[in-house]
Amino acid sequence: MSDWGIKFSLGAVAVVAGTLLTIAMVNGFERPPIQTAQGGFRGTGMDENYNPRTLAVEHAASVLPGVLPPLPASGPKASAAYKNVLVLGDLSVGQFTRLMASITTWVAPKQGCAYCHNTKNMADDGLYTKVVARRMIQMVQHINGDWKQHVAATGVTCYTCHRGNPVPSMIWFNEPGPEHGHGMAEAYFGKNQASGAVGDAALPYDPFTPYLEKATNIRVQSTAALPGTDSQDIKDTEATYGLMMNISQSLGVNCTYCHNSRDFSDWSQSTPQRVTAWYGIRMVRNLNNDYLNKLHDVFPANRLGPLGDAPKINCAPCHQGVFKPLFGQSQIAGFPELQGPLAPAATAQ
Repeated sequence: MSDWGIKFSLGAVAVVAGTLLTIAMVNGFERPPIQTAQGGFRGTGMDENYNPRTLAVEHAASVLPGVLPPLPASGPKASAAYKNVLVLGDLSVGQFTRLMASITTWVAPKQGCAYCHNTKNMADDGLYTKVVARRMIQMVQHINGDWKQHVAATGVTCYTCHRGNPVPSMIWFNEPGPEHGHGMAEAYFGKNQASGAVGDAALPYDPFTPYLEKATNIRVQSTAALPGTDSQDIKDTEATYGLMMNISQSLGVNCTYCHNSRDFSDWSQSTPQRVTAWYGIRMVRNLNNDYLNKLHDVFPANRLGPLGDAPKINCAPCHQGVFKPLFGQSQIAGFPELQGPLAPAATAQ
């Protein structure tokens, strides 16, 4: 190839590369107008940025399904009228039927009752989905009854996570990670994988296992200036930032939704939302270990992760990019049977 041909080819490559870079940069920015909501004193940068076009899409996706009218508590109990009712037996037949119809709308509107039930024998526990659903009802009661520090009076129902889907979106599994070499500079710590779980940042790709399944201490930085006086190191910082990035994505907020950036660690300068988030992290950890992981042997192989673990949750399945799930709309007032446990949790393992 002539020198002119080589130069032309290199120039064409440069133009294409420049065009792709420009497109990537433009797609990485949001066009105005952008709305802001101030959460602290003026001049402190304690504000949140919201894209009204994104908010419009999220509002449209947060429409609650219709609610069936309540039915009386009088009449025969479900446990007397039906077989194998282990959790909601104290409800009247009318209340029980209404809740089952509502759960079908929330979880499996296309599949109907047959998604969980053997329609020829409704008492049969042969379908794994029925066993899981029973335990999930208990989990919802547990959240509403025992984690008011996080869900307050708004509460949750099955619809909060499922949104009309049999399997909630944004669940997670333990990840083996990509193949990697073993360099001499630093032991592999899961960095530089551009994981969507951490906003495509070069942070450890799995911020969930250590903090939302295990009870690893969440620390951004050492509290001491000199080495050897604090056990925290840069790996703790990187892993913590990975978790914080995911929480920020899940709620559609900036760091200053919970923290004052002049001193991230100081609780006295933080917003009330930081306390809510503190309880939320512990609630998620509790649900993963005491409910979802304990269903491991119930799930079929195709519902387990690449390492054979049960599906788990983080903030995303409930929040789905919104600072309050469903923008704070509550269904729980119409379903008192989901506001707290009606039977011992051990009855339906």
